[in-house]
Amino acid sequence: MTTPSPRLGVDIGGTFTDVVLEIGLQRYSTKVLTTYAAPEDAIIEGMAQVCAKAAIAPAVISQIIHGTTLATNALIERRGAKTALITTRGFRDVIEMRTESRFEQYDLNLVLPEPLLPRNRRHVVTERLDASGKVLIPLDLAEVAALADDLAVAGYDSIAVGLLHSYVNDTHERMIRDVLATRLPGVMISLSSEVSPQMREYERFNTTIANAYIKPLMKSYLGRLKGRLADEGADCPVFLMHSGGGIISLESAAEFPVRLVESGPAGGAVFAADIAARHGLDKVLSFDMGGTTAKICLIKDQTPKTARVFEVARTYRFKKGSGMPISIPVIDMVEIGAGGGSLAHVDAMNQIRVGPESAGSEPGPACYGRGGERPAVTDADLVLGKLDPANFAGGSIPLDPAASAMALCEHIGKTLEMDAVEAAWGLAEVVDENMANAARVHAVENGEDLAGYTMIAFGGAAPLHAARLCEKLGIARCLVPRGAGVGSAIGFLRAPFSFEANRSVFMKLSAFDQTMVKMLFSEMEGEATRFVRSCDATAPIMADYKVYMRYSGQGWEIPVPLSAAQAQAPDATTFLRLFETDYTALFGRSVAGMDVEITVWSVNAYTAQKPVVPLGAAPVQTTIEPVGHRTLFDPALGAQVTAAVIDRASMRPGAYAQGPAVITEDETTVIVPSSRAVFAHPDGTLDVHINPKVAP
Repeated sequence: MTTPSPRLGVDIGGTFTDVVLEIGLQRYSTKVLTTYAAPEDAIIEGMAQVCAKAAIAPAVISQIIHGTTLATNALIERRGAKTALITTRGFRDVIEMRTESRFEQYDLNLVLPEPLLPRNRRHVVTERLDASGKVLIPLDLAEVAALADDLAVAGYDSIAVGLLHSYVNDTHERMIRDVLATRLPGVMISLSSEVSPQMREYERFNTTIANAYIKPLMKSYLGRLKGRLADEGADCPVFLMHSGGGIISLESAAEFPVRLVESGPAGGAVFAADIAARHGLDKVLSFDMGGTTAKICLIKDQTPKTARVFEVARTYRFKKGSGMPISIPVIDMVEIGAGGGSLAHVDAMNQIRVGPESAGSEPGPACYGRGGERPAVTDADLVLGKLDPANFAGGSIPLDPAASAMALCEHIGKTLEMDAVEAAWGLAEVVDENMANAARVHAVENGEDLAGYTMIAFGGAAPLHAARLCEKLGIARCLVPRGAGVGSAIGFLRAPFSFEANRSVFMKLSAFDQTMVKMLFSEMEGEATRFVRSCDATAPIMADYKVYMRYSGQGWEIPVPLSAAQAQAPDATTFLRLFETDYTALFGRSVAGMDVEITVWSVNAYTAQKPVVPLGAAPVQTTIEPVGHRTLFDPALGAQVTAAVIDRASMRPGAYAQGPAVITEDETTVIVPSSRAVFAHPDGTLDVHINPKVAP
C-alpha cells in the first residue's frame, strides 16, 4: 500500500497565517502571527512546525496550495506599484465618473471613493471600435510610440491598457502591448481583454488597473516565496487559490494577481461546501471570522453562490457602489471589518463602534502585550470568559486579562460609565449585531430566508460568536467542523483546479443565433479546459455553463445555469424558460411580453473531485464530563453563568453536553450558550443546536 503524498495548505490572514499539513487522513496544523514585512517568513515558520509534528522533512511535501490577503490589503491600503492607464481618447475619466449612481441617496455630503489612479496617470490614444468590434478609427502606432517614451521618462513600473469594446476585438490592445514591450522592456503590462474580457468599461478598466497596480508586488512576493520554500527543501509545485473557488498555477497567479483578491475567503467557502456535502445539507450559511474580517456566504445544494463582480474597500458599510469594483469570477459573499483584532471606540453619539480598523498581529489586541492600547474584539472575548488566557493559540500566545480590562475601561467604560465586563458585553453585542445584519442583508439580496439554514462556523474567532449569531438570526443549528480554526487552509486542499472563461456577446432571444452560441460555448470550453490541463495533466475535467440574462431595458443581469446538453444544443425557448424560473424565484414574478437579452456567457472548467462519503448513522448520545468550570457571560441572559469546560479532544462521536459550555482546542474555542446543546458527529464535527430543555 502506497503512502499518501503530503500536501500543504497555507492561508495568510490579517492577523494569523494558518498552515495545514495533510497526509492521507492525518492532519497537522498551526497558527503563526502574520509577518507583514516578509509574509513568507510566517509560512516557513508554520511549515517547520507542522513538519515537526508529523516527523517529516519539507522535502517530501508534494504540493503547496496558498491563499493570501496580500492582494486585497495592497488595494485597500493603496500601496501598489506606480501605475499608468492607457485608454481610448475621451474615456480618460471613466474610473472617476464611475456609474454616476449614488450609493447613499440622501447623504448631501456624500464623498465618492478616490479612483486608484489620479488623472495625471491616465493617458489616451486615438482609436475607436464599435460595440461589434468593427474598427471606426484605426490605432496610430506613432502616437503609441511617443506615449511609450513619455511613460519611460515618468518611470512607471506597471501599465494597464483598457480600450473601449476591446472585449469584442482585442487587436488594438495587443498592438499597444507590442509597442510597450519593445520600448519599455522592464515594465509590466496588463490588458483588459485578458484580465477581464467583459462589457461595462468602468468595471473592466478598474479591474485591469487593480491587476497592474498589484502585479509587481505579487510577482515579487511569489518569486521570493518559491525561492524560500526551495531553500527549505520544499521544491515542489506551488499553486494559488483564486477568488472563484479553484486553484491556478503560480505563474498564472503572478500574471493575473487580481484573481487572488478573495482567495482566502474562497477557500473557506470551499471548506464549508465540503462539510455541507458530508452532512447532506442543501441550505448552509458559511460564517468565517478570523482576526481582521468576517465573511458570510450562502451555500445552496452544496455549492457556493458565485458572481462576476464584487467590491473591495467599501467606504460605506453594506453599501453597494461605495467600493472598488473588481470584475472577475468570484464566490459571492459579504465581508465586513469584524474580526478578533477589530478595534472599538465610542463615537460622537456615544455609540460603541467596532471596526473596520484592525490591530492585526502588529501590535495586536491589548491582551497580546505587544503594544496595543485600544480594545479589540479579542479583548472583549477574554473579559467575558470566552478565552482561556493561558491556552490561547495552544498556549503560544499568553493573554493579559488586566490589559484587556484596562483598555475597555479607558476607551469605552470611562465615556459610557461602564465597568470592564459591561463594556466588553456592549462591544461583543455590537460586533455580533453587525455580523448578523450583514447576513440578513446578504440573504435578502439573494431572496433567501435564513430560518431554514444551517450555519457552518470556522476561522479562529467564528466558533466564539457563532451561537450568538444563530440566536439573533433565528437559526436553529450550527456546525463547527474539526479543524475549524484553520478552515480556509483546509479548504485549499479540497479545491479543484479550475478556470472560468467569459465572453461579453450581446444577444436578444428574439434574434437567437444557435450556430453562434454553439461556437461560443465551444471556444470558451476549449480555453478553460486548456488552462486547467496546464495545471493537472491527468485528472478528468468537468465543466459548468452559465448565461447572464435580463429583460430588455434592465441594467443588470441574473445568472442562469445550464446543463451540458442545454449548452451543446442551445434553444431560445429553453433559455427563456430557465430565465423566467430563476427570475421568479429571485423577484417573485416574471414580466410577460418583454424580450430577454443575454449579455455574458460563461464556462467554468474544473478537475473532477472524489465523491464525498456521507456520514454514517448518528452514534448513541453519551453525556460527557467536563474537565472544569469557569465564569462565562451569556449575552442572551445578560448575566454571568457557570460554564462547563470541555476538552474538544475528548468529544468522541456521540458525546453530548448542554450549555452553558466552553469547548477548548488549540486553534479556537467553541462557545455553547445556555440556550444551546452540543453533540459530536462521527467526523468530529460539533453540532451546536437549540437545547430542547430550555427551548420555548
